[in-house]
Amino acid sequence: MIDDMTAGPRGMKLPQRVRMVEVGPRDGLQNEQAKVPTGVKVGLIDRLSAAGLPAIEAASFVSPKWVPQMADGAEVMAAIKRRPGVRYPVLTPNLKGFEAALAAGCDEVAVFVAASETFSRKNINCSIAESLERAQPVLAAAKAHRVRVRGYISCVLDCPYEGEIAPERVRDVAGALKALGCYEISLGDTIGTGTPGRTQKLISTVADVVPIAEQAGHFHDTYGQALANVYAALELGVATFDSSVAGLGGCPYAKGATGNVASEDLLYLLDGLGIETGIDMTRLRMAGQFIADFLGRPTTSRVARALDAKNPLAA
Repeated sequence: MIDDMTAGPRGMKLPQRVRMVEVGPRDGLQNEQAKVPTGVKVGLIDRLSAAGLPAIEAASFVSPKWVPQMADGAEVMAAIKRRPGVRYPVLTPNLKGFEAALAAGCDEVAVFVAASETFSRKNINCSIAESLERAQPVLAAAKAHRVRVRGYISCVLDCPYEGEIAPERVRDVAGALKALGCYEISLGDTIGTGTPGRTQKLISTVADVVPIAEQAGHFHDTYGQALANVYAALELGVATFDSSVAGLGGCPYAKGATGNVASEDLLYLLDGLGIETGIDMTRLRMAGQFIADFLGRPTTSRVARALDAKNPLAA
């Protein structure tokens, strides 16, 4: 039998290979106040594809009224250079969004719910139970069209309104999403307050209903704990993590919340542990520099900044 784990510094078995899911083009850009042109989004996605990312969340098929930045989802999907073996999931909050995504040629979509009732009502104007009901027809339609569905859960550790969230509540939501047909559940520390011990307790609790192989970590770095939480999850065998190039993103409903862990920082950690990803750091940095230059601000990736100082990318 082939061992698919590698020994960590403390003798614990870590995954030999990790799948990084790039969420910058959607989760990272959706809260930008200035409009990001379709061509820039396409340029970013194509650069991320060239870097070797296996999954790139490319767009969101939501109402332009609520998320105007994502109004050009169909145009983006039509223009990107799709690479063999790379998946380009899109966010679809309801059946109308799914139908639009299907028409755009999408073969993977994502649905999202929260583990906090208050956050759910403020973010998507419905209860957790109602959000699961909304997801049901999307999952049914996806199954009929052989489209994979990924489930996102936000506020899995803390909520900006309710405080600490019990792991059992997250477990129940995750179990409901799996029962509906999600192939993977991404656990989102939306406001970045999680710590390694709580992260491991969460993953272990959710594992009662969703196998660790079907869990993904989605950590924000507000309190500087994202990479520590990634390592804690690796120790339990989690082998899929969401990240955002140049650390793009944030949460408009969580004051002070910064973006997802930067893809460059996550890759540096995984490379240092000898974990395979198939991603080229230089090309990833190029993608980060491209979008940072457009936005007119420096990258928030510490690794990218350090490498730029040591070995600047060619202009």
